[in-house]
Amino acid sequence: MRRRLVTVLLAVITAILVIPAGAVADDQGGETLNGQIRKPETVEGIDITVYQGSEEIGTATTGPDGEWEVEVPGPGAYRVVLDQESVPDEYVVSERPGPEHDEVQVREGQQRTVIFNLARPGEEEGGSSASPSEPAQEAAEEEPAQGEGTPEGVTTAPGVSSATPFGTKVVQLTVAGISFGLVIAISAIGLSLIFGTTRMINFAHGDMVTFGAMMALLFSTGATFNDVPLVVAALIAVVLGALLGIGLERFLWRPLRRRNVALIQMFIVSIGVALILRHLLLVGFGGNRERYDEYQLQEMIRLGPVGVTPRELTIICLSVLVLVAVAAMLQFTRIGKAMRAVADNRDLAESSGIDVDRVTLYVWGLGGGLSALGGVFYGLSQSVYWQMGFHLLLLMFAAVILGGLGTAYGAMVGGLVIGLVAQLSTLWFPSELMNAWALAIMIVVLLVRPQGILGRRERVG
Repeated sequence: MRRRLVTVLLAVITAILVIPAGAVADDQGGETLNGQIRKPETVEGIDITVYQGSEEIGTATTGPDGEWEVEVPGPGAYRVVLDQESVPDEYVVSERPGPEHDEVQVREGQQRTVIFNLARPGEEEGGSSASPSEPAQEAAEEEPAQGEGTPEGVTTAPGVSSATPFGTKVVQLTVAGISFGLVIAISAIGLSLIFGTTRMINFAHGDMVTFGAMMALLFSTGATFNDVPLVVAALIAVVLGALLGIGLERFLWRPLRRRNVALIQMFIVSIGVALILRHLLLVGFGGNRERYDEYQLQEMIRLGPVGVTPRELTIICLSVLVLVAVAAMLQFTRIGKAMRAVADNRDLAESSGIDVDRVTLYVWGLGGGLSALGGVFYGLSQSVYWQMGFHLLLLMFAAVILGGLGTAYGAMVGGLVIGLVAQLSTLWFPSELMNAWALAIMIVVLLVRPQGILGRRERVG
């Protein structure tokens, strides 16, 4: 009877977790085409027309910042045409080198960016200017944002199309997979350490990722703090994320443990905390998708066959530095060694004189800070919205289980594997199956090595 009651309760909670995703889908923004006239400077008053086939969908005129936006009726192929008669006489439309696309594909929920560049007469790239009837070339730096036409919880590689050679696709998707995997790894380290030290599955961890992204958005683009650089806003978000983790441990989880609350009950409480935090963020920030104002429109850097934006390259480099710093802390510092000791055997660590409660507090602080940083990086590579961490949570769990439960190093390796498999699977399969293949590889590895890649066999019974 007790087991049936728990099963029914978990089914109800699962339904509650799933229902809100569709309940506010209409508030998250529909399909749009947008862009900016930005080279050699922003230009106002240029007319943009969007067509679907021969039908005119809508027009827009660039504002003082050179930006334009046209809502489209739904997913499909569209042509974006710039009216050269509206271009000031001192400019012509510059042709950028690279593949041209006869049409711009807009997927469900996507906000697609198309960039036009201007040039002085005689200085245009490629030596000629585009005619008014030519469709806009997609900017090399354009990245369809996760959740905007791609499966929830994944990002797609920039500069990859059906015309891209297979070898170039492999390299480009590998770079995208590494970037995505590093974000998963940073976000999942805290989840793995928390399980290792407390044996508790924290379902609110995904919403802690969202919290970090939202705090950085608040301080970098909010009406009150709009002068704060994103780098500073990210540091503030990390501190607030660490304080959130410490607060949850100090005032919620520690009192529950002292009252000998069972793990299954704490698991259900963590789902309740996730729902509360998620819907507080929904009420505070709304259901629309937002972007950080900085580092969005960037030139693509070519490194041989690989095209990468400075933003993505920065995310990769900073993620590697953070992971190395965390590994060094765990390996060489007293608190890091204490964390590993508690994760290996909590009772033995306590009997050896380690203050387990203090170590657990540090673990929650570290996990909260890293989850917030992962949220900022994730928001930079796509858009920020109230369910972004929830949609990433399944992949974080997959990374932790694949790498080995309770080990930070396992979360790092598992995150990279999940990110690479998700991206490289699109070479042969539709992008809608990216998450499915990432989870399938986890199942295959666990069939061969049940303890995970870096996990250790444990004797049961």
